[in-house]
Amino acid sequence: MHSMHVIGVDARKGGWAAVSLTDGTVSVRTGASLSEVITGGPVAVGIDMPLGLLDSGWREADRQAHRLLGPRRSSVFAIPPRAVWAQPDYAAANLLCRELTGKGLSAQAWNLRPKLLEANEFLATSPWPLYEVHPELAFAALAGQPLPFSKHVAPGRELRRELLTAAGLVLPEKATVDVLDAAAAAWSAQRIAAGQAVTIPDPPERDSEGREIAIRY
Repeated sequence: MHSMHVIGVDARKGGWAAVSLTDGTVSVRTGASLSEVITGGPVAVGIDMPLGLLDSGWREADRQAHRLLGPRRSSVFAIPPRAVWAQPDYAAANLLCRELTGKGLSAQAWNLRPKLLEANEFLATSPWPLYEVHPELAFAALAGQPLPFSKHVAPGRELRRELLTAAGLVLPEKATVDVLDAAAAAWSAQRIAAGQAVTIPDPPERDSEGREIAIRY
């Protein structure tokens, strides 16, 4: 693969973890904001966070990812319409979500709100191309099937590390779960930059401003 600089980003407690891949060299960085971890003029940034919100209904990208991931499907959250995220608290958001979609909003999805809003604000002003990715889709592609173990158990973390190492992303021995996921996002960003990534849905949906709503891996 030709020379390129790409970055994968995953949320972590207190901020973000980023893995940069440049000419085969892997580096890890953490920071409180996206502007701290996305630097150096990457040709593609893969971020594990929903980018693009619909005005109504549920995102097709999440539906398709849920179907593809089998035993890891719980890692995909259904992302509700834009207006839900503007609500001041979970109770109000859940109520509006039921009004707009007929279904409630999971508390886990609502917990994404600060990072989701930061990522979408960053997308609107970033000089570099950001793409939504999902680490579990990347790991499933690397393994040829959805992984049997969660990332929250030791066998699952070891398997993810082995898959990344085989793909040329060698991480520090005590890399945390968010760094493993950021590395998977970097692998996806590399495939995006090379024109080799899978896109779901294909063609992507569009938000009200014409931006793509899709997950790539």
